[in-house]
Amino acid sequence: MFGIPVPRYALVIRESPHEQLDYFVEEEDFVEVHGVRFWKPFVEKPIDADNHHIMIYYPSSAGGGMKELFRKVGNRSSEFHPEVRRVRREGSYIYEEFMPTGGTDVKVYTVGPEYAHAEARKSPVVDGVVMRNPDGKEVRYPVLLTPAEKEMAREVCIAFRQSVCGFDLLRSNGRSYVCDVNGWSFVKNSHKYYDDAACVLRKMLLDVKAPHLSSVIPPTLPWKVSEVLLPCESLTRQGSGINGTFGLAEELRCVIAVIRHGDRTPKQKVKLKVTEESLLNIMIKYNGGRPRSEAKLKSAIQLQELLDATRMLVPRTRPDRESDSDAEEVEHAEKLRQVKAVLEEGGHFSGIYRKVQLKPLKWVKVTNSNGEVEERPTEALMVLKYGGVLTHAGRKQAEELGRYFRNKMYPGEGTGLLRLHSTYRHDLKIYSSDEGRVQMSAAAFAKGLLDLEGQLTPILVSLVSKDSSMLDGLENASIEMEAAKARLYDLITSGTNTADSDESAEFPWTVDGAGLPPNASELLPKLVKLTRKVTEQVRLLAKDEDKKLAERRLYDVNTPYDQATALGKTNMDVDRIAAGLPCGSEGFLLMYARWNKLERELYNERKERFDITQIPDVYDSCKYDLLHNAHLNLEGLDELFKVAQALADGVIPNEYGINPEQKLKIGSKIARRLLGKLLIDLRNTREEAISVAELKKNQDDHTLSMKTEKEDAEAKSKLHHRNDEARRSTTSNTLSMNETPIDQDDDDEQTKYRLDPKYANVRTPERHVRTRLYFTSESHIHSLMNVLRFCNLDESLQGEESLVCHNALVRLSETRELDYMSQIVLRMFENTEVALEDPKRYRIELTFSRGADLSPLENNDCEATSLRQEHTLPIMGPERLQGTGSYLTLETMEKMIRPFAMPEEDFPPPATPAGFSGYFSKSMLERIVNLWPFHRQSSTVGKW
Repeated sequence: MFGIPVPRYALVIRESPHEQLDYFVEEEDFVEVHGVRFWKPFVEKPIDADNHHIMIYYPSSAGGGMKELFRKVGNRSSEFHPEVRRVRREGSYIYEEFMPTGGTDVKVYTVGPEYAHAEARKSPVVDGVVMRNPDGKEVRYPVLLTPAEKEMAREVCIAFRQSVCGFDLLRSNGRSYVCDVNGWSFVKNSHKYYDDAACVLRKMLLDVKAPHLSSVIPPTLPWKVSEVLLPCESLTRQGSGINGTFGLAEELRCVIAVIRHGDRTPKQKVKLKVTEESLLNIMIKYNGGRPRSEAKLKSAIQLQELLDATRMLVPRTRPDRESDSDAEEVEHAEKLRQVKAVLEEGGHFSGIYRKVQLKPLKWVKVTNSNGEVEERPTEALMVLKYGGVLTHAGRKQAEELGRYFRNKMYPGEGTGLLRLHSTYRHDLKIYSSDEGRVQMSAAAFAKGLLDLEGQLTPILVSLVSKDSSMLDGLENASIEMEAAKARLYDLITSGTNTADSDESAEFPWTVDGAGLPPNASELLPKLVKLTRKVTEQVRLLAKDEDKKLAERRLYDVNTPYDQATALGKTNMDVDRIAAGLPCGSEGFLLMYARWNKLERELYNERKERFDITQIPDVYDSCKYDLLHNAHLNLEGLDELFKVAQALADGVIPNEYGINPEQKLKIGSKIARRLLGKLLIDLRNTREEAISVAELKKNQDDHTLSMKTEKEDAEAKSKLHHRNDEARRSTTSNTLSMNETPIDQDDDDEQTKYRLDPKYANVRTPERHVRTRLYFTSESHIHSLMNVLRFCNLDESLQGEESLVCHNALVRLSETRELDYMSQIVLRMFENTEVALEDPKRYRIELTFSRGADLSPLENNDCEATSLRQEHTLPIMGPERLQGTGSYLTLETMEKMIRPFAMPEEDFPPPATPAGFSGYFSKSMLERIVNLWPFHRQSSTVGKW
């Protein structure tokens, strides 16, 4: 009726506790009310307004669980319950779509339909810790409202017929929604608000009781007449903390970082053809009954059903190796046993890490019960993907890097980033690819960056946005990468040394296959031999474990798949290590399957051919077991690691191009969308900085003008009625300062929360920093780096220097691996003493970090031993990509990157959230704002 946007919702009314309702359906990841489906995460609110226990249920893809919101108790406002999956059924509830707000709530307080005061606070959804000031009050900061939000405040007052009230505002995906309205709410700690409220209430009372006085009495408080207006302090001045100082007038404006995920378990895949009826029936059940369509199993219910079927198919004992059993049947049984082991172990196959595909291969035509002929699949390919889980070490790395960013990347605030962020002068957005390890790395980083507490699932859902099209996938460059691998195979197996020319000595990165060891062809047979040696040791360990499993009695109860315990460990499992078991959830059976697969695929004896694409996987497994399973004392693992590292240091970088020209072509195809987004981020920051600078200049001019008017008024007052004239002048002054013109409001979707400088008790309210964090995989880090260092090789940029200096190019050519938590960071500074139109006003600083430091795996000193015991590798510090004293302008950066970036017009428009009611279109809002008479009347009191 009133057109106030609210999140999409539905009501579930029960006359008695646990009443069964025909219109209410609950499944693992959604509830359905009257045919309307609410996917997790969703909100569950009691209809009883006095019951403040609100629940948020998280999807299994993010780890599941529930967060309970409640009235503040001490410094807590919510608690996370990872084991709770089912909704409440003892009462009546409102089910509401969860609106991601970036971890911030907005509280709006009205005094009549023409006045609204807004304050932002940390959302209880994030970690449930209440931020309090020294007086024990919750920390809140005033923020500006958009024109649409002002109209919403007006409509709330009218709809509830309550002039003094408060409501909660959710800002999500560029739109705002009202989710709660409270009667008689007041701002907790703002003298300015109470002064304004007093003026508004006095005018409302006079309009009703003494209208003849309403227009006579000035709309200001008497004691405000003689109050001196204090000018705002200037912005904090500071230079770069990493790349030297370029003058005291530099101000940090933007931090952009592209970051690889943290330490993970090795990625694994099992493929087997299945003909068993029970498995084919599961495929038919979950592919919609279409015989030629594949089925994807991800949820815990689907995986439990698959596990139950697999348990019935796996033989209790292995056939003797010397028996006459068919070799294919033995291999098939082994793979089924591996599938069963993966599903039962859980740790590597959980939540956002698990995936099973069933693809039909063969069909027959059968006649069904109705006499109709239909197709029925008789054989399918099962593909099981597991592993790649963020380890306890990976979470620790991500949190520590977040803390480093907090304290080192935002200088000039004394307390680092936290003060800047808590006062809503920090515009933060975090993006992640679709991979579970990448998402959890982003959440752990955010936890360290913002000094949060508690589990990662609520942080992930509240603060991290997935963008797989920008941060996932290699399909665009698949043809070029296959060509690079083919050429790479020839270089390795032929033994050709391409680094003999004089040019290669000065520019070693320009030759084909740069980084390959000269004896690569000799190292390959050694790699195979050592891999077999390690695999055999793991096979014996797995054989002992299998004997113990075989001793189980047939009537032993198999525990169901427990998703709550299946997420990656947050701490090292000391008990497993003390018992001589592998770290994490991997048992010896899965460990053997991992090494056995590498041994089989690394070298094909029948074809006498090496598969060089397996070299990174061998290196990956070596590195993982040296760090996490050193206590198993596998003989030859150290030597295998050195051989695999030497080969991988040459293979991995060359998979993305064997020379600079090919690296640039492949990199631009993989990172095209990401490069376009980075340019948009930098452009938006510049436009925002220009707007702030122009606004500040106008305010300074306005202040000077008002000062001149005041001096003239005082001069006149000495001649004519000094006191009356002075009071009128000051009244006019105060009114001007209280008004907030509509065209100064920030309605930019990129900046959702903007500190209101008139109400904020902050020394530098104008300061504003934009942060964009992009978490991705190794491929995008290599691709982005290749574009940055070789962009000048493009035909359109002939004659231009590289964005990366010569010394950095040399270091990068010697840096073979961009390991876990490696990152590329762009920081943009503004020189406020340079003219707005001068290109040197905006400077770009480029740094990178190689990520995890491998020296603890390569050395045997005391420090290395200590780090090995913690299963954690430290993160290398940032290195400059530019020469000391160099000056890279934003204009140059844009010119060098634009040929490889997706144009802005090719980016799809932001999607409208499903919960948007559609009441406000942009044209309608503009008409409403223009029709409001009180926005054009200079006598109106109030802050909007």
